[in-house]
Amino acid sequence: MSDTAKLEIGGNSYEFPLVKGTENEVAINVKTLRAATKGVITIDPGYKNTGSCESAITFLDGEKGILRYRGYSIEELAAKADFLEVAYALIFGDLPNKEQLDKFKNDIKEHSLVDDDVRKILEAFPKTAHPMGVLSSLTSALTAFNPAFVDINSEEDMYHAVVRILGKFPVLVGWTMRKQKGLHLNYGKKSLCYIENIMYLMFKQPNEEFQMNPIIKNALDKLLILHADHEQNCSTSTVRIVGSSHAGLYASLSAGISALWGPLHGGANQAVLEMLEAIKADGGDTKKYMAKAKDKNDPFRLMGFGHRVYKNFDPRARIIKAAADEVLNDLGVNDPILEIARGLEKEALIDPYFVDRKLYPNVDFYSGIIYRAMGIPVEMFTVMFALGRLPGWIAQWKEMRLNQEPIGRPRQIYTGENLRPFVELDKR
Repeated sequence: MSDTAKLEIGGNSYEFPLVKGTENEVAINVKTLRAATKGVITIDPGYKNTGSCESAITFLDGEKGILRYRGYSIEELAAKADFLEVAYALIFGDLPNKEQLDKFKNDIKEHSLVDDDVRKILEAFPKTAHPMGVLSSLTSALTAFNPAFVDINSEEDMYHAVVRILGKFPVLVGWTMRKQKGLHLNYGKKSLCYIENIMYLMFKQPNEEFQMNPIIKNALDKLLILHADHEQNCSTSTVRIVGSSHAGLYASLSAGISALWGPLHGGANQAVLEMLEAIKADGGDTKKYMAKAKDKNDPFRLMGFGHRVYKNFDPRARIIKAAADEVLNDLGVNDPILEIARGLEKEALIDPYFVDRKLYPNVDFYSGIIYRAMGIPVEMFTVMFALGRLPGWIAQWKEMRLNQEPIGRPRQIYTGENLRPFVELDKR
């Protein structure tokens, strides 16, 4: 393969260098296109064929169903590591040794207290406020309590910023849910591990002892790992482009949370449960809705099946399906919604229409089922997604700043009116 690509425009030929990744991905570097051609640009709605950066964090091959963080396969990480090990690897580049991991976990606990004035901000929200809006606002508000900008070139400064946000974010998540449910706000316990603390912050009742189900803990740990990063998706790209203006870490994370909120992104697992509720309300006939999904003239969309990136299978779904089965079997949940989900899953795995098109249940389908079985409200599903994605966002923000990437500034093709005269108000 040549090291350059040629482009012909109006009889003129231009050459642009090729960029090759470590997994043999190839891109045409058009950084000089506009200058060389005196104004020509590329247009790529949704940036489906445009690389915004070079990154060493996550490798994703949708055709082959491969997902790796820092070179480690998602299958091995989910089976052998815990969430904070994965977070450390994403942010700092390698899995930690025991000494590094112990320090990391202890430092996160030491920075888990949230200024009590944040409660006053939370109290201003009505119970009806969507948890994602609340979480985004509270994350942005942390800037007021930590006003100093992170010195990205200082390893110590960056480390402290990381443990601070990893320590405080679960508190914000717990408070967001407790506010919605009308429960008192609590802090975690230093004696609990990170995953146990998340559940404690969300579910501890004042009149009973908190008990952690190990199967629930294992499932939540895996879910957070599977959501920790996913290359240059909508929310991650948002974090990077906001950070490219040298906006602070908290402001950039807040923007990422807002991007994740959308039903086409992080809200997909919420959309799955809303679909299941609608099927239940219509009698719960899964065969009827599978037929509607196959009918091109029917507007019904089967949520939680297939993936816009994975053209074969979602490797995360294979992992979390086993955890979902364990959770449902252990809890013995008798829930018609979950029975409908199981019915749809069974149909999709044997129906030639779905099998031939590789429209298998994805991670959003199974994560929604697990969160419902855990007793997490549907409006909190995307908040849990944000909790898992936090390390990836931090890693991407850190990489973008260390690489000294220029401020994001996409171009456009103008399709509006040409120059026209101003008409005085009384003549319009």
